[in-house]
Amino acid sequence: MAALFERLGEDRFLPTSHSRGPWDPGALHGGPVAMLVAHAVEHVPTEHPMTVSRLTLELERPVPLAPLTVTASVTRPGRKVRLVDVDVHTDDGTRVVRARALQQRTAAVDLSDQPLANEVTPAPPGPDGIASVQTNWSDVDEAFHVTACEHRYVTGGFDTPGPVLVWIRVVVDLLDGVPPTPLQRTVGVADFGNGVSAVLPFGRFLFINPDLTVHLDRPPTDEWVCLDARTHASPDGVGLAESELFDRSGRLGRSLQSLLLERL
Repeated sequence: MAALFERLGEDRFLPTSHSRGPWDPGALHGGPVAMLVAHAVEHVPTEHPMTVSRLTLELERPVPLAPLTVTASVTRPGRKVRLVDVDVHTDDGTRVVRARALQQRTAAVDLSDQPLANEVTPAPPGPDGIASVQTNWSDVDEAFHVTACEHRYVTGGFDTPGPVLVWIRVVVDLLDGVPPTPLQRTVGVADFGNGVSAVLPFGRFLFINPDLTVHLDRPPTDEWVCLDARTHASPDGVGLAESELFDRSGRLGRSLQSLLLERL
């Protein structure tokens, strides 16, 4: 099984070509970066069961295909709510990613007598029976969107500009012999929103997201993640991609990506 990263030490990782992004062959896709951040958050010990309800990444610089050091620390401790901050640095000490996770305690709450609280938005038609589509908007043979993920479109498509409904599954390990957790899969797929729902043509425009925020209604549980994604672009050079997130059990949450628009 291929992997997105090789472990070089306790907190040091080397990206593989499967983590490469579409804009620059020497830079990573935001999805593997988000997965590595989630990995760091999940490995910060907790005294009580907790789940990530929000994860925000600020991609301060392009993340290179080079060794990365990832550090995580609890900046706001708490038994019910806490904040975990994560920094990603290159070997020369340059910070390329700053991230923050909001974790909340999990506990059983009886909502059986609250009909509105029990309503669950059902998932769209599932991935079974839908043909996989090769999604490649770059000239490389190995990249996150090419070799590390499987795409199955319910509506729309990579070659059709505009909103899409697409199931995506990460098909490689995070680390060699370490498959992604459901949280890692979810935040990794969430970074596809601006690419799959593009309204501007690849090769003529850049629409790079300098951030990613994922809000989750509940803990993810599935290997398949569905995006109901759309992109908004303005002639002011900014835009927004928004995606409603699902797994096969129903709605998961929502993700947002600010967009930097440029004509090539």
